[in-house]
Amino acid sequence: MSMKNKGCSIIFFNDHDQVLLFLRDNISSIPYPNMWDLLGGHVEKNETPEQCIIREIKEEIDIELKNFQQYKIVDFDDRQEYVFLKKVNLDINKLELTEGQQLKWFTRDKIKQLHLACGFDKVVRNFFKDKIK
Repeated sequence: MSMKNKGCSIIFFNDHDQVLLFLRDNISSIPYPNMWDLLGGHVEKNETPEQCIIREIKEEIDIELKNFQQYKIVDFDDRQEYVFLKKVNLDINKLELTEGQQLKWFTRDKIKQLHLACGFDKVVRNFFKDKIK
């Protein structure tokens, strides 16, 4: 049985109950071009999902990720996704995004109108549901 690829992603949320997404590059050679996505990436061979998300966040927005928690492991057709959570009021105007077009905070209602990359629609919707309980 082949091992599924592992991915890791993080839901950053702030005091206004908004979730941070980034807009993927609009290049046809990448999967899900020009779609909103969670920050994160592929877990490398000798890496734990925790190490992966720390590395990816450092690479993508150049911050040291600390005090985050695991939210859930989601089984997608193509991968096993480790989703983490962190409450933080980031000033996105001060962050430098190294891949993708832009960062933006989204409310629950705004996210409902989007179609997220990588199958994250359900993950983010569930996050809002869980949070409201």
